[in-house]
Amino acid sequence: MKNIQVIGIVGAGQMGRGIAQVAAQTGYDVILFDAFKNSLDFGHNFIKTQLDKGVEKAKWTKDDAARAFSLIKTSTEISDLKNCDLVIEAATEKKELKFDIFKKLDEVVRADAILASNTSSISITEIAAVTKRADKIAGMHFMNPVPVMKLVEGIRGLETSDETFNVVAAVSEKMGKTFIRANDFPGFAVNRILMPMINEAVYALYEGVATAKDIDTAMKLGTNQPMGPLELADFIGLDTCLAIMNVLHDGLADTKYRPCPLLRQYVAAGRYGRKNGKGFHVYDK
Repeated sequence: MKNIQVIGIVGAGQMGRGIAQVAAQTGYDVILFDAFKNSLDFGHNFIKTQLDKGVEKAKWTKDDAARAFSLIKTSTEISDLKNCDLVIEAATEKKELKFDIFKKLDEVVRADAILASNTSSISITEIAAVTKRADKIAGMHFMNPVPVMKLVEGIRGLETSDETFNVVAAVSEKMGKTFIRANDFPGFAVNRILMPMINEAVYALYEGVATAKDIDTAMKLGTNQPMGPLELADFIGLDTCLAIMNVLHDGLADTKYRPCPLLRQYVAAGRYGRKNGKGFHVYDK
């Protein structure tokens, strides 16, 4: 099985920086790429802050934190990923953007490397089709926040080879994650179940069944969920929730996946949730 030593991460946002941190903490050399230097610098500094907080809470030693941080290199040039053994794309959940990234990665990253996507809903088979290495493309859907959440949802595209899938499973497990296997259908396993639940909670609010606060309280205390569905939607980002619901609705052609009009309205109004301070609830920025 292919030996992975150097991992490239595309995108220094919330997910990318989390994946980079965990990869470095488990001994991988990491190249964190973002086309925007401000985003890259913010993400790199955020990792340093999180590592330092872990030292303060005695989760790891100061030496451990320093070693992990030293393993992370940054770049605004995608060509710097050329010698990676595995590249994990963690860009915004937009199909055309991901297609464009994978076309570029296919050109610059060496031919025997594996390319993975952290997509939460977009078809791995379609992503693979824009490359010349469809057998070396897989999904690695990490959960947010990456350093805390234990799951990686592995997605196998139509052409993904056994070796590729076994490698991404092994890398995930080395990172301390539990790896589950899902086939390439809209929403995969996690969001096929989670997003319709969130969408139904939005419908309950839209139809006046209860307030946002009471819907969340009901689900937390009534079903033992750590976070209510509307609070969780705010945490994920309402724009991301809408994008995933659109993938489910388009891909499965079933009206039960129709995004709630209220969700569409909130996104149109720029109410994205925690990321900008206002969604179904209001947050301090």
